Amino acid sequence: AYNIHVNGVLHCRVRYSQLLGLHEQLRKEYGANVVPAFPPKKIFTLTPAEVEQRREQLEKYMQAVRQDPTLGGSETFNSFLRKAQQETQQIPTEEVVLEVLLSNGQKVKVAILTSDQTEDVLEAVASKLDLPDDLVGYFSLFLVRETKDGAFSFVRKLQEFELPYVSVTSLHNPEFQIILRKSYWDSAYDDDVMEHRVGLNLLYAQTVSDIEHGWILVNKEQHRQLKSLQEKVSKKEFIRLAQTLKYYGYLKFDPCVTDFPEKGCHVVVSAGNNELNFQVRLPNEQIKEGSFKVTRMRCWRVTSSVPMSNGPSGSSPGKSEVKLELAFEYLMSKDRLQWVTITSPQAIMLSICLQSMVDELMVKKSGGSIRKMFRRRVNGALRRSDSQQAVKSPPLLDSPDASREPMAKLSSKLTSVSLRGISHSSCTNDVGANDFHGNYAFEGIGDEDL
Repeated sequence: AYNIHVNGVLHCRVRYSQLLGLHEQLRKEYGANVVPAFPPKKIFTLTPAEVEQRREQLEKYMQAVRQDPTLGGSETFNSFLRKAQQETQQIPTEEVVLEVLLSNGQKVKVAILTSDQTEDVLEAVASKLDLPDDLVGYFSLFLVRETKDGAFSFVRKLQEFELPYVSVTSLHNPEFQIILRKSYWDSAYDDDVMEHRVGLNLLYAQTVSDIEHGWILVNKEQHRQLKSLQEKVSKKEFIRLAQTLKYYGYLKFDPCVTDFPEKGCHVVVSAGNNELNFQVRLPNEQIKEGSFKVTRMRCWRVTSSVPMSNGPSGSSPGKSEVKLELAFEYLMSKDRLQWVTITSPQAIMLSICLQSMVDELMVKKSGGSIRKMFRRRVNGALRRSDSQQAVKSPPLLDSPDASREPMAKLSSKLTSVSLRGISHSSCTNDVGANDFHGNYAFEGIGDEDL
């Protein structure tokens, strides 16, 4: 059997014959000229070297299928991964109750099947909350890990190829939970969400939570105004004021390490407003802040490295040993592209954020909108309670945390200095072209626009 890791986590184990069956089904549906070549069968028993060669070929095949817009988004491919996930974790199809958190800590319990996919579970939560169909597309389910201070560390956005119940229960750790949050970046879409009372309540609860956890920066006067609006239950006005605050709508990541502006710098990265914001602590303890616009990232990639295990054969290394990096090639100035690397366990989530920002930009450029009718499944109704659950109002904001000093912005942009580059010659041996995420929103900009 071969282990398939998706987004840095063991997703399933499959046999060669299962993958061959998937390949033949894809060829039947899409044609041999669309589907990549599949590693051939061997008549005789494989040698250890041939086993490793086949593993590498299968890995490249799965990556090629996943990254093809047609094949990777097909129900054939996604249902294969979902079924394999369920079989690997040996979780039978049965009715269960799944708890999904809201930003204010409220738990929404939905009756689902263990085999229900992400879209099904999202629909069940929306139905329980009485969120209208045309607003469901503005929200997503995220796998998070609760931290000691009660905040959440984002692991990943749940995808169409996985079963949320299986994904969270297979981790065997109560710290991991599923949370519902908005999944768009442009605050202009808030207007659509606030048209309906449930959408307004969800957005309000998330905004209050982000302020309480220090994700949105608030000074004393702004805090006083926000608390006054809370007391008046003026939720729309509260959100309107919050929209003017720094880091509104950003996702904040755990402290990690970057090689910019120099190697080994500690950094707090936030994603929002079509950028990655860096708050960097330099070796001399000076703090600098700056932003990398997604439209100036030519491409990016996520790489992982797992040291060889010192334990007995077949033992897997500890999770703490897996090293994930997000590297992006950035237009520092006219005709000068450089690589910036972030080493973080959340590198995959960062990559997902970048991709969703690009997708949103491209939809807007084409004149489209993310408002869409939520497609209900044809295969019958979900097994769930019809009783609606109201979104509770969060408590009033506490006084600003005195220990949380406001970030002193020392420079509007990070100083351009030399950094470790990733040359084509050094990476062609182990990184193929398909490992890079090309950015269709990339814009070559001259020095006058810096």
